[in-house]
Amino acid sequence: MLKGFFNVPKAVNEPVKSYAPNSPEKAAVLAAYKKMWNETIDVPMYIGKEEIRTGNTKTMSAPHDHQHIVGTYHLAEKTHVDKAISSALEARTTWANLAWEQRAAIFLKAAELIAGPYRARINAATMIAQSKTIFQAEIDAACELIDFLRFNVEFMTQIYQDQPKSVSDVWNRVEYRPLEGFIYAITPFNFTAIAANLPASAALMGNTVVWKPSDSQVFSAKIIIDVFKEAGVPDGVINVVFGDPVMITDTVLAHPDFAGVHYTGSTFVFKEIWKKIGNNIHTYKTYPRIVGETGGKDFVMVHPSANVKQVVANTIRGAFEFQGQKCSAASRAYFPKSLWNNIKEEMGKELATIKMGSPEDFSNFVTAVIHEGSFNKLTSYIDQAKKDADAEVIFGGNYDKSKGYFIEPTVILTTNPKYATMETELFGPVLTVYVYEDANWSESLKLVDQTSEYALTGAIFSQDRYAIEEATIALQNSAGNFYINDKPTGAVVGMQPFGGARASGTNDKAGSMQNLLRWVSPRTIKETFVTPVDYRYPFLGE
Repeated sequence: MLKGFFNVPKAVNEPVKSYAPNSPEKAAVLAAYKKMWNETIDVPMYIGKEEIRTGNTKTMSAPHDHQHIVGTYHLAEKTHVDKAISSALEARTTWANLAWEQRAAIFLKAAELIAGPYRARINAATMIAQSKTIFQAEIDAACELIDFLRFNVEFMTQIYQDQPKSVSDVWNRVEYRPLEGFIYAITPFNFTAIAANLPASAALMGNTVVWKPSDSQVFSAKIIIDVFKEAGVPDGVINVVFGDPVMITDTVLAHPDFAGVHYTGSTFVFKEIWKKIGNNIHTYKTYPRIVGETGGKDFVMVHPSANVKQVVANTIRGAFEFQGQKCSAASRAYFPKSLWNNIKEEMGKELATIKMGSPEDFSNFVTAVIHEGSFNKLTSYIDQAKKDADAEVIFGGNYDKSKGYFIEPTVILTTNPKYATMETELFGPVLTVYVYEDANWSESLKLVDQTSEYALTGAIFSQDRYAIEEATIALQNSAGNFYINDKPTGAVVGMQPFGGARASGTNDKAGSMQNLLRWVSPRTIKETFVTPVDYRYPFLGE
């Protein structure tokens, strides 16, 4: 298990391509977009060796043009979920016993396929399915996914190298076994990289998986499946099912060989899964691993010493890139009274320049939210803010779903620090601002910490090092990823391991060894070379 013996390639972060005018990558992704837009794909379930089409289908459309159908996918019945579990268990023995460097080679190949021949396709699919701009698709579906695959291999080798001390007559070693059973991966719509990493990270460590992608991400999930198949992931290692999430989850969690869940999604659903696991605990052969990254109500906290232009630029990016549909997106901001007029003026000027529309037009900074349910929820909060005495929509607030689910980047100013949109996760392009008195900086830090049940990401802006230290200490439990003079989004694999606590998840840090360690069960082996033949110890005397 020595890394150097096999000379595993050193993981490096994938460079982000520019997609500048007249660049070859821009031409390639637009060609892929157009081709995929004009095709109608049919996505089966993938269980063992089979591609299963049930005939019970749902259609897929782009959020920015919801009448345009780009494909259909097939829904599972309970028998298909049972079959996926059986397939995973059947494949487990062979896969778990495969030499680790063979597993590593598969996922390193997957990374290179995405970096090369699949890059335009996976980016275009993400632009269509999730209405991401090309930049947001590039940093997600290409770069972050490539980074996950490469760095996970490096992290795996580091884990295997972590061995106990031995002496001349005793050899101690640790074997990092995959979990006994199968893993259930439940993935969200908002990141193609997360959709791939949740099943792939568990599989890399020798586990087999039943994977349920989000209904709103099946279109780009199909490209992930194609990549994994071409990279050589054996049949049955990652089984893919679509359909009723409650039925699928209940079927999985009732099985005695269920060994763990790798989840990203809503806090409520994760708590319900945890509760069901607890209720079924006497059913299982092992104690299941529960790994989840859930909601966020992420903050931007600004000190009076902050640079206004830095605050505005990074708050806009943090709140409105990908329409605020990142679990790390800035959704509540605390500005000092002394800077507020300047911040408001600069923010209004900058927001007025933002264009909104299809991701096919590279001049658009924002596009559509994911589906009608999200659109209706977000607009209801915007409409309520227009009515409430303690809130005011100062920027944006307009919306239209006639063609796509478009909502303007919206800023709500409130005089109530516990106003609904300061506390409730909205998952959209809505930022709520509270202005505090400069003299109340320290008290306002307590307000930031105590307002939300979540603790995922947060950012502070200050040029005062004493204030930075004070905030870093005061807010230590309020964010698993904490940013100083930067936006609260954009964690990079290998640089900022990602995850939060409180209601934001188990904080097992995707993009680090800590996450991979959750998918192994170590076995300590002690081998004695010269074994005693007499039970007596010296203290017993004659």
